[in-house]
Amino acid sequence: MNSELIDQISGQFGANGLPYSIPIHPNLVHLTLGLFIIGITFDIVGMLLPWQKWVFKFLAIPVEPANFFDVGWYNMVGSTIITIFTVAAGFYEMLLATPSSDVKSAWGMQAMETMLWHGVGGVFLLGLILGMTVWRGWQRFIWSQDPAQEVQWSYLATGIVVMLIMYVHGTLGAQMAAEFGIHNTADNLLRMGADLNTMLK
Repeated sequence: MNSELIDQISGQFGANGLPYSIPIHPNLVHLTLGLFIIGITFDIVGMLLPWQKWVFKFLAIPVEPANFFDVGWYNMVGSTIITIFTVAAGFYEMLLATPSSDVKSAWGMQAMETMLWHGVGGVFLLGLILGMTVWRGWQRFIWSQDPAQEVQWSYLATGIVVMLIMYVHGTLGAQMAAEFGIHNTADNLLRMGADLNTMLK
């Protein structure tokens, strides 16, 4: 966004460049990641349970594949709902960003290019997560006739690919905070010449 327009309301911003003390997007991102990864992981464990049931028997933990599949399903639904808010918060906070224009990331991109790729990637990931949840629901309620095999291996393989895309996408987000100082409280205080030892107590 035009920095002159942001300057008109900058008096309301904190040291992180936002009108609130803790950025929302990074916190929601970790919830999105956690729910998605747990959902896929529990589905994998549910599919492998017949081969590793002896481990749970040895530990005296009574489990059935359906227990793992329930966790997988509800985590995918939660991930989709949270990701809508994650993307919305990301775009709002990106509009208020005033990154350094003379810095390049480790990938050789400038701030605007990084933000654009991260923004477009966020919408793309939202679509992927939504698609995975619809696919997961179809398997749970329509496809599966065997309670011990509620998901398809192709679904799990696709979930692992989505996790790899999340890793690349998350690296762009980390570069925005670490290398460009976008909504990074400590970075912005250092740019203003503030003493972090007194400011962050």
